[in-house]
Amino acid sequence: MLSLRDKAWSPYAAGILIGLLQIPAFLLINTALGASSSYVTVAGNLAALVDPGAAKIDYIAKHLAGAKNWWQVALVIGVALGALLSSRLSGASRPPMSTVWSRGLGITSMAQRAPLAFVAGFIMLFGARIADGCTSGHGLSGIAQLAIGSFIAVAAMFAGGIATALLLRRV
Repeated sequence: MLSLRDKAWSPYAAGILIGLLQIPAFLLINTALGASSSYVTVAGNLAALVDPGAAKIDYIAKHLAGAKNWWQVALVIGVALGALLSSRLSGASRPPMSTVWSRGLGITSMAQRAPLAFVAGFIMLFGARIADGCTSGHGLSGIAQLAIGSFIAVAAMFAGGIATALLLRRV
């Protein structure tokens, strides 16, 4: 039985729950799970506030309105809040992975870690948008739909992650 106070959930149970979440997504708003497009929705809306001409750019315009776009934003916010709530309820604590990795690279202060984390996050998001989806979009939704492009994208993401981990281990 799953409990919110467990230190960790079974990855099988969590995977099944995430997979089942796709059913209402497809039935109610005709979209798949994913996260990277939510950043485009938020950034596009902010850009349109500052420069109304940004709303005329096709790529931004398709992310400005509609339940599909805001569903993705709600999903990302829910994941972040859920992770925070889970860590607080379970009492689980560990040093953040950014601290562990950055120490290995000789980076010790938050002033050094923050720009590195921002640049790394930007590169990841840029890559996800070039691939037309992130690991959750391609890995969960694309593979569930048997999309060949998603199989290729996920294989490339895993290969890149493994190569990066091996490279960082040598550093």
